[in-house]
Amino acid sequence: MTTASLVPRLSRRQILAAAGSLAVTFTFPAIVKRGMAAAGPATDAGSQLVDKNMVSAYVQLMADGTVRACNGHVDLGTGIRTAFMQIVADEMDVDMDQVSMVLGDTDATPNQGPTIASNSVQAAAVPMRQAAAQIRRYLLDEAARRYGVPTDSLSTRAGHVHTRDGTLLAAYGELVGDHPLSVPLDKDVPLKPVENYGLVGRSVPRVDIPAKVSGGLTYVHDMRLPGMLHARVVRPPYRGRDAGGMVAASLESIDESSVSRVPSLVKVVAIKDFVAVVARREEDAILASRLLKAQWKAPPALADMGSLANVLTAQPSKRRPLSQKGDPEHALASAKPALKATYVWPYQMHGSIGPSCGLADWKNEKLTVWSGSQNPHNLHSDIAKMLDLPEESIRIVRMEASGCYGRNCADDAAADAAVLARELGQPVRVQYMREEEHAWEPKGTAQVMDVHGGVTGPSTLAYRFDTRYPSNGAPLLTSLLMGREKAEATVFEMGDRTAIPQYRASDLDVAALDMAPIVRASWMRGVAALPNVFAHESFMDELAALEGADPIEFRLRFMEDPRPIALLKALAERAGWQPRPSPMSGRPSRGVVKGRGVAQHQYVHGAFPGVGASWCAWIADVEVDLDTGKVRVTRVAAGQDCGLMINPDGVRHQVQGNVIQTVSRTLLESVGFDEQGVNTLEWGTYPILKFTELPQVDVLLMPPNGNPPLGSGESASVPGPAAIANAIFDATGLRLREAPFTPARVKAALAAARQEVK
Repeated sequence: MTTASLVPRLSRRQILAAAGSLAVTFTFPAIVKRGMAAAGPATDAGSQLVDKNMVSAYVQLMADGTVRACNGHVDLGTGIRTAFMQIVADEMDVDMDQVSMVLGDTDATPNQGPTIASNSVQAAAVPMRQAAAQIRRYLLDEAARRYGVPTDSLSTRAGHVHTRDGTLLAAYGELVGDHPLSVPLDKDVPLKPVENYGLVGRSVPRVDIPAKVSGGLTYVHDMRLPGMLHARVVRPPYRGRDAGGMVAASLESIDESSVSRVPSLVKVVAIKDFVAVVARREEDAILASRLLKAQWKAPPALADMGSLANVLTAQPSKRRPLSQKGDPEHALASAKPALKATYVWPYQMHGSIGPSCGLADWKNEKLTVWSGSQNPHNLHSDIAKMLDLPEESIRIVRMEASGCYGRNCADDAAADAAVLARELGQPVRVQYMREEEHAWEPKGTAQVMDVHGGVTGPSTLAYRFDTRYPSNGAPLLTSLLMGREKAEATVFEMGDRTAIPQYRASDLDVAALDMAPIVRASWMRGVAALPNVFAHESFMDELAALEGADPIEFRLRFMEDPRPIALLKALAERAGWQPRPSPMSGRPSRGVVKGRGVAQHQYVHGAFPGVGASWCAWIADVEVDLDTGKVRVTRVAAGQDCGLMINPDGVRHQVQGNVIQTVSRTLLESVGFDEQGVNTLEWGTYPILKFTELPQVDVLLMPPNGNPPLGSGESASVPGPAAIANAIFDATGLRLREAPFTPARVKAALAAARQEVK
C-alpha cells in the first residue's frame, strides 16, 4: 500500500508563472459542464462545445531544459501519455525523457471534456504540436537575436540550438531567461514536414508500462492518507436502477444497535437512500455493512426484461430522422434481393476486474478527491453542485484505476468518499465490493435495430434503418440517492453513432429512436456504433447470401471511399480469403464445423453527424460445435487505417485489446435482471473470455499515406460482432441476430433449424 504525498495545489496560472519558463497557450472552446443532468430536451452525453469562455492548455519549457505539457484528458491504458510526449518532443527537438505530461488534474489542466470516443490524439495532437513548434521557433529567433545571425542559419537538435555548420550556440534553457513568458498560439506556425519526424511514427516503448509490470505504480486502490477512515455503502434494493419515485425515498429505518459491537466503527451515515458505515479498519467497515439492519420499502417491479426486442420496442421514444434520400418505400417494393431483419444487442457491463475506489480529504474548507474517473472535469463540476461548494474549493486528482473504457462506478465511489470526508472531517476511502460494482455500474445499454433493405441496381441499395438506444450520462449515484438531483430518466441523443451505413444507397431513411434509460446505463466502448454496425454488416452479409455472392466482392460493389476499399482488399489478401458464397457447402450435421466471416466500417463518434475515426475491418475464423452449441473464435485478422500513427505499436496494442474484449462481449456477456433489478452480481453469472479461449490476432496497419491521425482506441471493436455472426452463418447456415452467441442460444437455433427441415 502507498501513502499518498499531499501534493500542493498549483493552478495553471501558478505553473505558468514559474520563474524562467516559456509557455505557449492554446485554447479550446470552453466546456458546458454536464453538472447534475437537468431534465429537458434530448442532449448529447457529457460536455458540448460552445464558442465562448475559452480555456487554455499549454506546453511549457523550463529553465533547466525540461518540458511540461498539460491535457484535460486521461490515459485509460491507451497510451496517450506516451503519444503526447512523442509529439511534443519531436516538434521541439528534445529527448522524450525531458518531457512530462500532466493529465486530468483539475487544478492544472484545462477542461477538454470527457476522455471518450477515441478523440484524444485526433483532437489534441495538432494544437499541441503547434504549441511545441512555436516554442522551437521562439528559441531560434532568440538565439539569432543574441548571437547576431540569421534565424534561417540555425537549427535545433537534442535541446540545443546549432549553427548550420554544427557549432553549438546554446541550450534551450539558456534562452528562456529569468522571467516567465506566455504567448498565444500562432496556428500558422510552420510545422515539421512529415519526412523530418524523428519520434512520431516510431514504435516507442510506453512510459507507463515499467511501473505497472514491476508493481511500482500507485493505483487509486493502493493509496493511504494519514488518519484515513474506511467506508462501505449499504445499497437500496432497487439494484442498478436510478430513476423513479423510489429513488431517495425508500429507506424507512436503520437499527444502529445492529453494528454497535463492530470494533472500530466510527459512524453510520444516512442521508435519504445514501447509507454508509465508516470505520478505522477496512475489515470492520465490511463487517458493519453486512450486519447493519436497514428497513427498505419494496421497490416497484422492473418490467420483464426477458425479450429485449419487445421491451425496447414498447419503450416510449421520439423518432429523429438522421438521413433521408429518395423514396425507400417505393424502391424496396421492386428491390431484389430484399429483406427485413431485426438485430438485438444485450445490456453489458464494463466489468472492471477491480471494483471502483475513491478517496477524499476535507481540510481547511478545501476538498481533494483522488479518483480513477474517465471524466475528472465533469466529476469536479458534479461534486461541486452535489455539495453546494464553489468549484475553486475542489480538486480532482486523477489516478490510475481498474480499466473500464466507459462510465463505470469510479465517479460514484469518488462522490461517496467526498460526502463522507466532509461529513466526518477526515480522509475517507470508499472501496466497492464485487456485487456492488456489478449491480450499480452504468451498463452499456441494450439496443434494437430494425433494417429493411435491398439491391436496387448493380451498385446501389435502398435502405431503411431504425435504431433504439435507451441510455444517458448516468448522473452521480450519490447525488441521486441523497435527493440532491431529481431521479428522472433523461434522454441523450447517442443512438446515432455510426447509424449511417457506409454503402452507396439510391434511397435511404435512417433514424434514431431516442428514449430514456430503463435501467442505469451510459456509454461503453463503441457506444451505439458497435450494435449499429452489427446490424449493418450482418444485413449486408444476408443480402450477399441471398444473391449467392462472395461477401467481400458484394460489399466492394457498393463502396465508394478508396480508403476502406484499399483496407478491405489488403486484409483479404493478408487473411488468405478465398472468394465464394456463404454458407459453406457440404457441412456435416454433427461435430465441429468451421467458417469465416467479414465485416468493415468506419467508427463515427460525437454529436451527429459526428466525426470519423479510423476505418477497421475484421476477418474472423470460428469453430462451432454442433452438439454443444459452443462457438470458438480461433483467429481474427483485423485491419485498421488510422492515418498517421504516433506510436504504431500503441495502435497495434489497442487493436489487439479491442479484438479480445469484443470477442468476449459477442460470445458471452449479457446482464440479467429480476423484478428488483440487476441479478448478475458475480463472475459466475457474468462470464468473460478466459485466457485459454483467446483467438490468434493478426493486426494489419495501413500506411498513413500523408493522412492526419484519426482516433484508434475504439474503431477495432466496431466490426467484430458482425464478423463473428457472419462466420457462424458460414459454418452452420444459421443467422444469429441477437447477441451474445452463447452455447444455449446457438444450440436452440440449431434445434429450431432441424425442426424446420423435418
